[in-house]
Amino acid sequence: MAKKLKSGLWLPIFDELADPRVVARVAAEAEENGWDGVFVWDHIRWREPVRAVADASITLAAIAAATERVRLGPMVTPVPRRRPVKLARETASLDQLSDGRLIMGVGIGEDRFGAEFSKTGEQLDLRMRGQMLDETLDILTTAWSGETVRHHGDHYTVDEIQFQPSRRIPVWIAAMPRNAKPLRRAARYDGFFPVNLDSADQLAEALAVIQPSESYDVAISVEAGTDPQPYAAAGATWWMTDFNCEAMKLDEVRGVVRDGPVDR
Repeated sequence: MAKKLKSGLWLPIFDELADPRVVARVAAEAEENGWDGVFVWDHIRWREPVRAVADASITLAAIAAATERVRLGPMVTPVPRRRPVKLARETASLDQLSDGRLIMGVGIGEDRFGAEFSKTGEQLDLRMRGQMLDETLDILTTAWSGETVRHHGDHYTVDEIQFQPSRRIPVWIAAMPRNAKPLRRAARYDGFFPVNLDSADQLAEALAVIQPSESYDVAISVEAGTDPQPYAAAGATWWMTDFNCEAMKLDEVRGVVRDGPVDR
């Protein structure tokens, strides 16, 4: 039997939503209208016609301060362009600010839409970025446990540092549904965010590899008007809004918020 789908706003924080105060007000309205979560894209730039871009961490802090119930988080943070120790401190503080409501969506990142890696001298090799993601997740998991981090890897060194306050933060892995190695990575954590999902059957195939537990989360984003129930039957637990990030207007977002969650 399919689980009841939770509903999340998934917001590209560009242009009219590039002001953390505006997004915080939208999040508060979403909470009042019964939404379960508010998640934001994490980018430093995007291709034209997008001009303004907000910082994900600052925006999430504003959301955390403006709400009391909704889950929140980056969906997703391209971990290989972030320093693990800074990310550990950031996430611990944000989780504390939100009273334990943070969900950490992570992936290796994508260069084709904003050239965020090539224009900043970051790692372009996908295999290497996968290694960097895995190392960072090892560091974060230890940091969130409250234990002293002792990590000497191919990409990062953290020598005898403890991160407090600490709490185990749920991690959702972004991955292509038919890419075996990222799916195996997703199976080791708390949730799966499929990228470029084509069908409910494709989701079911991916989850056959992951073999999720009862508490595992699967978040889908599909085009407006798509019936979510086949995806719920396949194993989805969250439905995320799908906006055209290059033509999105604040009034459109507020209209979706007022229309309410998918089960309304």
